[in-house]
Amino acid sequence: MTAVSVQELEFRYGERVALNNVSFQIPSGEIFGVLGPNGGGKSTLFRVLSTLLPIQGGNAEVMGLDVKQRADAVRRAIGVTFQSPSLDLKLTVIENLKVQGHLYGLFGRTLRERCGVVMEQLGIVDRAGDLAERLSGGLKRRVEIAKCLLHSPQVLLMDEPSTGLDPGARYDLWQILFKLRKESNVTILITTHLMEEADLCDRLCILDEGNLIAEGPPDELRNLVGGDSLLIEGQNLPELSKDLEAELTLEVQQVGGSLRIEHQDGHQLLSQIATRYAGRFTRLTLGKPSLEDVFIKLTGRTLDAGETE
Repeated sequence: MTAVSVQELEFRYGERVALNNVSFQIPSGEIFGVLGPNGGGKSTLFRVLSTLLPIQGGNAEVMGLDVKQRADAVRRAIGVTFQSPSLDLKLTVIENLKVQGHLYGLFGRTLRERCGVVMEQLGIVDRAGDLAERLSGGLKRRVEIAKCLLHSPQVLLMDEPSTGLDPGARYDLWQILFKLRKESNVTILITTHLMEEADLCDRLCILDEGNLIAEGPPDELRNLVGGDSLLIEGQNLPELSKDLEAELTLEVQQVGGSLRIEHQDGHQLLSQIATRYAGRFTRLTLGKPSLEDVFIKLTGRTLDAGETE
């Protein structure tokens, strides 16, 4: 079953195109990532799917519900965690949950049972009476997720879920997401600019300047890059790039303050460049293709080179 379907979605802020003919589908029970730089369109897509922004062009459906025509029904089918915290810091964990439950028409025994279930799922039962302001960043994020699970949503939308979390808390968060997917078959869509987070998704799409430029499992996307990835840093890079192209017949990309080369035998090329062009660079770095390499190959820019959305 298809949980989320986006067809030729378009959105503009005045003259600026935020989403340009974006289409993809997410099967039920999948963790799907939307990767891209600031200004790429991630947050706009998130706001449209969560009914915070109206659809200007194209169509979107969540669990078969038309986002444009049935926004109220869509809101009951989704759980949403925003990049900015939404907890009332002066309330306890259980009080935050109860306030959220009331917004969805949950009261009495039903609400108490649901609070117990989600606190157990998120491992925060022993924190029920703690004030939110006293929680760590990782625990606050758990409470955020617990809030959006109270009404048993079928789709979970998460905007930059790891923002502000240390590596340990980020790991714990993903263990929770894997558990939710396994036990409740919840479909999860996350927006992110973090490579390590995107790598954990079943599939992802890459957005750049409002355009969907690639889609697929992380390993499949990395296969778009041929062979190893060699990065060269130093001075007078334009001149070095010309020599590498002319003398070694290489295809060289200049990305920011470095040169990037794809090659099937990266170790041999590294040795050749290190010997032949000694003194003309400050650093040579060789590695297997990453999702960052995929983005650079497709756009000629690094992920952190986008404008603020």
